[in-house]
Amino acid sequence: MTIEVRGLAENVWEIPRRGGMRVPGRIYATARQMAELAADPCLQQVVNVAHLPGIVGQALAMPDIHWGYGFPIGGVAATRLADGVVSPGGVGYDINCGVRLVRTRLVFEEIRDRIPDVVRGLFATIPTGVGAHGAIARLGPGEVRRVLERGARWAIEQGYGDAGDLDHTEEGGRLGGAEPSAVSEVAVERGARQLGTLGSGNHFLEIEVVDEIYRPDVAARFGLELGHVTFLVHSGSRGLGYQVCDDSLAVMGKSMTRLRLQMPDRQLACAPIRSAEGQRYLGAMAAAANFAWANRQVMMSLAARTFERVLGLSPREVGASLLYDVCHNIAKIERHRIDGGTETLCVHRKGATRAFGAGHPDVPTAFRDVGQPVLVPGDMGRGSYVLVGTERAMQETFGSTCHGAGRVLSRGAARKAARGRNLVGEMCERGVTALAHGRFALAEEMPEAYKDVSEVVEVMDHAGISRKVAKLRPVGVIKG
Repeated sequence: MTIEVRGLAENVWEIPRRGGMRVPGRIYATARQMAELAADPCLQQVVNVAHLPGIVGQALAMPDIHWGYGFPIGGVAATRLADGVVSPGGVGYDINCGVRLVRTRLVFEEIRDRIPDVVRGLFATIPTGVGAHGAIARLGPGEVRRVLERGARWAIEQGYGDAGDLDHTEEGGRLGGAEPSAVSEVAVERGARQLGTLGSGNHFLEIEVVDEIYRPDVAARFGLELGHVTFLVHSGSRGLGYQVCDDSLAVMGKSMTRLRLQMPDRQLACAPIRSAEGQRYLGAMAAAANFAWANRQVMMSLAARTFERVLGLSPREVGASLLYDVCHNIAKIERHRIDGGTETLCVHRKGATRAFGAGHPDVPTAFRDVGQPVLVPGDMGRGSYVLVGTERAMQETFGSTCHGAGRVLSRGAARKAARGRNLVGEMCERGVTALAHGRFALAEEMPEAYKDVSEVVEVMDHAGISRKVAKLRPVGVIKG
């Protein structure tokens, strides 16, 4: 069935309500991007999400939209607490997959020749790949559950970073309402050996150089200087989060009939937020999110130590300091303006990043007068962006924006396109030292597999949802 899409404004499109849709769909995209999406099943997923009980506003999609489980990746939906539902498909399997950007005092031109050595050091220190383990000692079940409760603070208490990092982490690195008891023993076992590991797929640790600055005043507040080295950590809750999602989908799928819930796609299994099933999922999801924050906290510390060891510099000389850590696969209870009033909602962000504007109490004190830092990684050949949240986002998108470049090739199609190519050599020609675990890791993640992140962030900048602050150029990367 053809899906009707009409333009609302430049780069803003609407799918009008029809059938069982409770709200319209809204998509942020250029005309060219929209034409490419015309036959894409992810548009049907936007329609399906609009059927969620209790959904308010619109079923939203960002310009990095592509097909996902239930929700499209790049999707946002907010539901009322009183009569709304929570859907694991609106968070995804990689709970609290997110990005952490670390600044340094290092000037790229002064260490250019040492970047390959640093990349090799990072690859040897931080495990990558499916089932990767061994960054730190295996944790017992009781200790894993303490991680699930305390999040990034647990890692800091073990000597990975310092307490100031929490002030630069979304939710302070710990999502409230975590229920470690709601996490299955199978999930706990999967997480026991994976803390401090990148994993596989699109996860990476990338060394980047501040290459362009668009808003000097905001960049200065963020501590970004042209030519300085940064590194970006992109990972999530690993096998533990995957298992939490899998367990929850099984429970909700069985309870849909009893709860008299019908959705157009079984992948949108859901439960009323205030039901036992809904509360159990939210508690387990928060616990998995806390594991992800601890995971990134450990990797940040290990990476900083690697820079120091390889370059023979002191911690002060390297000067690694956290700019911010954002998650982009999560459901959170937040206050937002709806129909002239303010209401508490459950905001699902799947492949979407929080982008709160200046003055919001949830923006860290250091940035409250300019807005929340937003981190948008691209592909390993074309760089990443630092953005800042806006008041417009609070009005239109529940304080949300894009999260990355968005895939245009499946992993299988990317492998096929990479046959016979020397991707390591191609990346070297681009000035990027790349190391990956697994035969197909680089092929699946080659630049052509993704949309151009510059176009993605430009859409959101033009719409006033998030503003460009700086562009980061990749010079080294490790992948799973």
